[in-house]
Amino acid sequence: MPQIVKPSRVRCARCLRPESHCLCSHITVVPNRSRVLILQHTDEARHPLNTARLAVLGLKNAELLVGEWFPQLNDLLASAANPILLFPASEHALAPVRVAADGQTTEPPLLVVPDGTWRMARKIIRANPVLGSLPRLTLPLGAASEYRVRKAREPAAVSTIEAVVRALSLLEPQGNFQPLLRPFHVLVQQQIQAMGPEVFHRNHAMRIPGPLPSSDYAQVGQEP
Repeated sequence: MPQIVKPSRVRCARCLRPESHCLCSHITVVPNRSRVLILQHTDEARHPLNTARLAVLGLKNAELLVGEWFPQLNDLLASAANPILLFPASEHALAPVRVAADGQTTEPPLLVVPDGTWRMARKIIRANPVLGSLPRLTLPLGAASEYRVRKAREPAAVSTIEAVVRALSLLEPQGNFQPLLRPFHVLVQQQIQAMGPEVFHRNHAMRIPGPLPSSDYAQVGQEP
């Protein structure tokens, strides 16, 4: 019996969402002094709900690299005056980054963000030993994540785009990075509507605080 192959949905070339759920109209480019470099694990790049691409599309000064080992990373870090890693500092790591009250530094920092699950992020750091030599920026505990459509083992875990917003708000307190979250909020609502209230309530609502949908790093920036 011949196998029925469902045609793949046409996707937006920019945000990579299905054209029927394109998020581009919700993206506002926000100026940022600190350069953001997101290192996205290959497996995370395949996840339809990853938020790293939205973060890069919404920032004036950001770049996304996909892989596990990044041969260009040594040169990128060598050319940066103040590279820092967005990842929890362990007792064996270098001293964590101290952010000035005004958020200003002599040179704008290069904020390096591993993107993926905690396991994927650790793989990226192990595969690129130079990352282990960077001072780390660890986010303080904050509000619960609004990423209500992906499960997380760590209660304080936040999505990558949320972590980037929180990190930039620490590094540049004079800036307003909340507009970066607009397409993220739409993405979450689209997914909740696609699930339907029953499925969302059964799989997610009891685990993550937040209101039920209507019928119509903390931690660092890894996707749950």
